[in-house]
Amino acid sequence: MNPDERMVRRVFVIHGPNLNLLGKREPQIYGRESLEEINASLVALGEELGIAVAAFQSNHEGAIVDRIQQAREAADGLIINPAAYTHTSVAIRDALALLAIPVIEVHLSNIHRREAFRRESLTAAVTTGQITGLGAEGYRLALRALSALMPPAVAVA
Repeated sequence: MNPDERMVRRVFVIHGPNLNLLGKREPQIYGRESLEEINASLVALGEELGIAVAAFQSNHEGAIVDRIQQAREAADGLIINPAAYTHTSVAIRDALALLAIPVIEVHLSNIHRREAFRRESLTAAVTTGQITGLGAEGYRLALRALSALMPPAVAVA
């Protein structure tokens, strides 16, 4: 391989509403690790796995839908924590259904042990898998899973 070429697989990570406040917002439920720390750990793990990680957070449903649609052409895998939109957003569910890449849904808390309205995920049925209740480690496990599920890297200049 030419020294100017490298093997690249791309993973988008999408964080939904209020996740920008991780570490400060209800740490007994969501943990003490900040979103910046989680993203940095994913970038570092991605480097080990030969994966370029691009993280995105929004409190706005339409912006999340736009980013999911961008993944159709620009990503080989997707990690998403739709947060509260997990339980309410048909738009995010429909955008995920359009993807032909592996998608892992992540939740910091175990949504199945929480309030009844949090137990149903509208998005789970259109994802490859779901990791719930393992805190920030769930994101890293999702990246490792995607590494195994994605096609091999291709050389790019």
